[in-house]
Amino acid sequence: MGYSLGFDGGGTKTDCVLLNGSGAVIGEGRGGPANPLRSGYEGAFSSLHEAAAEAIAAARIRPAEITGVCAGLAGAGRRSVVRRIMVFLAQEFPLALTQVATDYEVALEAAVGAGPGVVLISGTGSVAYGRNAAGESARAGGYGPWIGDEGSAFEIGRRAVSAVAHSRDADAPVTVLSEMISAALECPDWDDLMLRIMKNPDDVFPKLFPVVAAAANSEDSAAKEIMFASAIGLGNLAMIVIRRLGMKGQQFPLVKCGGVFGHCHMLDSLLDSVLISGALRAKLSRLEISPAVGAARMAARLSEPPSQAASHGV
Repeated sequence: MGYSLGFDGGGTKTDCVLLNGSGAVIGEGRGGPANPLRSGYEGAFSSLHEAAAEAIAAARIRPAEITGVCAGLAGAGRRSVVRRIMVFLAQEFPLALTQVATDYEVALEAAVGAGPGVVLISGTGSVAYGRNAAGESARAGGYGPWIGDEGSAFEIGRRAVSAVAHSRDADAPVTVLSEMISAALECPDWDDLMLRIMKNPDDVFPKLFPVVAAAANSEDSAAKEIMFASAIGLGNLAMIVIRRLGMKGQQFPLVKCGGVFGHCHMLDSLLDSVLISGALRAKLSRLEISPAVGAARMAARLSEPPSQAASHGV
């Protein structure tokens, strides 16, 4: 009996899940960020190795017993990324069949399997991805922090620092974010904060999301404005996918996934209102399992006979 390993790697962390031949989770692991375009390839490789080692140790099996591996990674929409990650996986698991997918593909697998549905992901970055009953797929967003990622933890943190900057210039109302950001980052000096951002924005902005959520929950006007814009941006990503797939009047699962959801009542409730108003028959929910489970299920299908794999939508 073989075992299947699945990864869900993003800009903040990597989750790894190991399934047995019956599809049950027998091991889990976690590592650091694994988006090679943001953390670098060596950082991504280290995170994948760390997460896999923890899952394999928890399951008490040998790496040689793993027959399928699928890594769902942010940034894996580029062929150059896929090639380098495939080489790494082949070195780590030489006896296994391997696959590299995007983080949104494995999230959709975890959410709806091979059926129709839409996932809206917001973590370090943001993206919407869906598939209709005809098997057609569409994506919106996922373009990175400099030209996209609306409603993501990165963008929310960036907007928060911007709000504080405008407040310092007396160009905007005073916000509690000024003190909260300094305390959360243990960085009371503004110049030091700017230096940290210039050196590594990924180490600053996403970490500020809980601060902004807490401030919004406390009725801070600047934080509420940020969350309002984030909800509208995320809702727009989902609606672009829904319209492109012709699913607006259909009934389908619309699943939210990522660390941004479930922490700010204003963002969650406004986003749900936007989604429901645009897709009245959609069934809204939060993803209850890790996208890494979806990746592991995709890995399990790699060794299936062609006829059986086709029945799963491969």
